[in-house]
Amino acid sequence: MLGLALLAAALLSVGVGSTEIPVGRALSALFGDGDPVERAILVELRLPRAILALAVGAMLGLSGAVLQGYLRNPLAEPSVLGTSNGAALGAVAALYFGLADLHPAMLPLLGISGALLSLILLLLLTRRSESALSIILAGIAVATLAGAGISLALNLSPNPFAAMEITSWLLGSLEDRSFRHVWLALPCLALGVLLLAGQGRALDALSLGEDAAASMGVDLRRMRLRLLLGLSVGVGGAVAVTGAIGFVGLIVPHLVRPYTDRSPSAILWPSAIAGAALLALADVAVRVIPSTNELKLGVVTAFLGVPVFLAHLLRERRLW
Repeated sequence: MLGLALLAAALLSVGVGSTEIPVGRALSALFGDGDPVERAILVELRLPRAILALAVGAMLGLSGAVLQGYLRNPLAEPSVLGTSNGAALGAVAALYFGLADLHPAMLPLLGISGALLSLILLLLLTRRSESALSIILAGIAVATLAGAGISLALNLSPNPFAAMEITSWLLGSLEDRSFRHVWLALPCLALGVLLLAGQGRALDALSLGEDAAASMGVDLRRMRLRLLLGLSVGVGGAVAVTGAIGFVGLIVPHLVRPYTDRSPSAILWPSAIAGAALLALADVAVRVIPSTNELKLGVVTAFLGVPVFLAHLLRERRLW
């Protein structure tokens, strides 16, 4: 079912937009025999947007599942460790100082750099501890510090247009993304997925407690380093290209968990697939909802996420 939902979301993401293109003409354009304008719309505008929606959604869904398993907290998501805020601060710095105008790659590169710096700070704060609680507290501190930096940039922005640009980026969007953004983000997303997806058995052992996991041969420090590095590189690359998109990593694991045996390893890949489908469908929604300006993707995921999450909690009447 998730595979079918993913396929449907991918097809809708490529086929739906402000310009209606019939299926036959769309296939002709994709294979090089159709109208060059329609081909440009499909290949240069919609296709990279669809690829980014699927890849970023998969990364956010997987990271939420990993964090909820590692921290044993059903409310955990990438922003808990300050990764999202760190990436956002790096990208805001590129916008504030005008570096984004020098080269299109500067915005995502500084976003990734911000995520890595937040990781380094988090590791420095927790280097003597293996406790998940210490990581949560340190992550909250890092996220608060990055959020303060973003607020300072907004407060000191030289003109209202700069503040508006920063605010618009923080809302999250896939509008006007090209294959340049795809090639910048995909290596980070692929590395993040590789580092996170292989930790299922270690997360299962950790669900029994840190002492039990250590007695079963799990190297807690090494696993933590791999998880934090995967989260920072993957989520940092995603946030740097799409802006801040929330709630995907929070609600997706809760949606798929009832259909598994509820072990951390069982929800990793389903969460990745569901996250990809959810974000792609949300991106389709921002294109078809009538409005003066195109809605921001982060706004739509927030409106979708809160009711779904609350309804799930009320139905289950438990947090885990």
